[in-house]
Amino acid sequence: MEIKRDIYLSQLVNARQNGFIKVVTGPRRCGKSYLLKTLFHNHLLSEGVDESHIIEVDLEDRANKELRAPDALLAFVKSKIVDQQLYFVILDEVQKVDEFVDVLNSLLHIKNADVYVTGSNSHFLSTDIATEFRGRDHQIRVYPLSFSEYYAAVGGDKSDAWKDYYTFGGLPLILSFATDQEKADYLLKLFQTVYMADILERYKIKNDKELRELVSILASSIGSPNNPTKIANTFKSVENSNITGQTIDKYLLHLQEAFVIRKAERFDVKGRKYIGTLSKYYFEDLGIRNALINFRQQEENHIMENVIYNELCLRGYQVDVGQVEVRKRTEDGKQERVRLEVEDQETQSLVNIDDSFKKIVIVKDNIKPWRNEKGILIMGLMDFLLNKNSLDL
Repeated sequence: MEIKRDIYLSQLVNARQNGFIKVVTGPRRCGKSYLLKTLFHNHLLSEGVDESHIIEVDLEDRANKELRAPDALLAFVKSKIVDQQLYFVILDEVQKVDEFVDVLNSLLHIKNADVYVTGSNSHFLSTDIATEFRGRDHQIRVYPLSFSEYYAAVGGDKSDAWKDYYTFGGLPLILSFATDQEKADYLLKLFQTVYMADILERYKIKNDKELRELVSILASSIGSPNNPTKIANTFKSVENSNITGQTIDKYLLHLQEAFVIRKAERFDVKGRKYIGTLSKYYFEDLGIRNALINFRQQEENHIMENVIYNELCLRGYQVDVGQVEVRKRTEDGKQERVRLEVEDQETQSLVNIDDSFKKIVIVKDNIKPWRNEKGILIMGLMDFLLNKNSLDL
């Protein structure tokens, strides 16, 4: 089964010879290695690049253990560059190399070398990259399969594909399993032995019980406003734990850096400013989220919200959540202030935003896109997810 990742392949192609290290980041097992070592590799060959001018090293492979020594890796790459033509250097799981930053910066000095790397474990998380490379990197952020990519691979009935997708998520290897139980076992094992292991190793967390419980709480409350204080109160009432909001804030950051969750900040639409109170946390992959709660709480509306959030991020949008405050008259004739969430299906919240930006409501129903009398675009979920230009309608 061929899985196309055209959106990322085009980014790699457009970044060629830009003078930067191309750093491919994203969650574990989301397809970074496949993108570089198969899709990009084959693209280079199709453009006439000679195989000998593609220097590819899988540093996770035991056979390349000796190349994890920085000087050995640098010497190996240089030994392969034997003429003045352009060479493409692809290093997979480069964090396996000690002092890998020095190695990569040294490779930048080779004028006819174009460097591409992947990394995703506890030594190579997103916030490290900007610090380590000091502006000499070009990041390409890879996500699990979007529904469009997923459906292009599996085909068949859209409704069946959607159910499988929102249940087991978009990690590419999911497509190789025949049964639901195999998929569930894979997701849970992946989280426990890879995702959590990375975080525990990086931050030297010895008592991981509270961290694991925090992930479960987040998995149970996608689409719900949260903050460290609110979560700490949940711990206190449910788990009889005295964990502090400060510790929870630190754990939330760890989970974001490990590409487990993403944070959507609350924005005051009328005040045009961010509000440092409640935010929402969404999962990078819904299969991981569902596995953590044993595939209970399959509320399709909340899952839809998570999928839409991820799709907007993939398309390059900075996504915030917000509320609009309006005045409504109560039954006894008094006026009261009511806060409406912007992402609610009802259009009333959008009507009360007095700006000229495009306003769109996405519904699960299979309908043709249309505009209501207020000019708000209403479209079905499948149209939004399967048409990359749907927001341009």
